[in-house]
Amino acid sequence: MRPADAYPDPADAPALRWGILAPGGIARRFAHEIPRYTASRVVAVGSRDLGRAEAFAADHDIPRAYGSYAELVADGEVDAVYVASPHSAHLELASLALTAGRPVLVEKSLTRNAAEARELFDLAASRGLFAMEAMWSRFLPHYRAVVDAVHDGAIGEVLTVTAQHGQHLVFGPEHRLWDPALAGGAMLDLTVYPLSFAHALLGVPDQVHAFGALSELGVDTGETVVLRYGERTVAVAQASLETAMANEATIAGTHGRIDLAGSFYTPVEVALSTHDGASWRLPVQHEGGFQFQAAEVARRVAAGETSSPLMSWQASVEVMELMDEARAQLGVVFPGE
Repeated sequence: MRPADAYPDPADAPALRWGILAPGGIARRFAHEIPRYTASRVVAVGSRDLGRAEAFAADHDIPRAYGSYAELVADGEVDAVYVASPHSAHLELASLALTAGRPVLVEKSLTRNAAEARELFDLAASRGLFAMEAMWSRFLPHYRAVVDAVHDGAIGEVLTVTAQHGQHLVFGPEHRLWDPALAGGAMLDLTVYPLSFAHALLGVPDQVHAFGALSELGVDTGETVVLRYGERTVAVAQASLETAMANEATIAGTHGRIDLAGSFYTPVEVALSTHDGASWRLPVQHEGGFQFQAAEVARRVAAGETSSPLMSWQASVEVMELMDEARAQLGVVFPGE
């Protein structure tokens, strides 16, 4: 297994001046980690509520705050835009930024569905601009080391992948996670992690089988999604808004096994063991986490590229298609789809 320092250091990436659209909870982490661990800065934040934008800017030492999204994307000193709104607004806000000539990093899940993802990427392609889904885990050194080890055949033929993401996030129907109008539910916030993990390891499955439960308003409160690859390989992704799971992941192959401690999608220790008794451990070697995806954006934008092979447009669409199929089987439909 490759060591963590085999992958680029975010501090070495070119600098970008970031603007943030929608100053919610996840945007706070972005605003904290990017200037701390990279050469980039957050220079502006935009919200529909100027007071909220100003408070966020004050908290994170951001020089400019705007009371509309249009004002932020029009700021000529913003090099790239991070879209951190609820999923229901991802396409709208990403399109606003791309139309204004700004590269975008769009929080995961990229959009509500695969059709919206294709529309977003079509617009980016027509403008010749960079666009990427902020599936931050895919850029972490331990995650990349695991994917590379599996693809290099370190544990032989993969037979099973299991991964969980359950959190106790029980709120009222007004909360975005429980509001169908905001594309709430476990799928786009939690299940996307184990599904994207399975996709990174194994690609597109031959079969998808989903089992789960819905709230009174019709959002998915949790699910188990079984992915079948050929005759021998199965991946199982589990998630819940109603209970905290161990959030571990295991990949078992014909020659050995890789275990990721909980929470597998964050910087955690990785253990690889083989059937002949050999073992390796990859310890946690860094803080933060969001800096790795931001650094990848900076490198690709500086190179004049429109996408990253670590989270390609095709990969984002394929993961959205998996979730579309799982939602269809569960009976989850968002208003306006």
